[in-house]
Amino acid sequence: MVALSGSHTIGQARCTTFLTRINNETNIDSSFKTSTQAQCQNTNNFVPLDVTSPTSFDSAYYRNLLNQKGLLHSDQQLFSGGSTDAQVRAYSSNQAAFRTDFANAMIKMGNLSPLTGTNGQIRTNCRKAN
Repeated sequence: MVALSGSHTIGQARCTTFLTRINNETNIDSSFKTSTQAQCQNTNNFVPLDVTSPTSFDSAYYRNLLNQKGLLHSDQQLFSGGSTDAQVRAYSSNQAAFRTDFANAMIKMGNLSPLTGTNGQIRTNCRKAN
């Protein structure tokens, strides 16, 4: 999961999805907080998930987490004194390991067999089971 979360090194999020974190959480870099709040005067604006290199597939996302610059709550939780801290540290300093683990995780995920027919269901609301 830590490797797959690294996909957030590319992409953007709409301000409405993370303003609770930016405005209320304490595990956030103060300059990052101020800059992000300024960009989100319009809550429909988009902000890069990776403030350092938003268009490069690299390990800067993990370095951002070390510096409390995770945009989403779920991102910053990867580096918050828990069991995933060591993996975040490792990826932050070893881009090759991140890329290898990311590729392997994507292959593994792609090999999952989805439930079909009467064994599965298409959710009418993605956030909850039908």
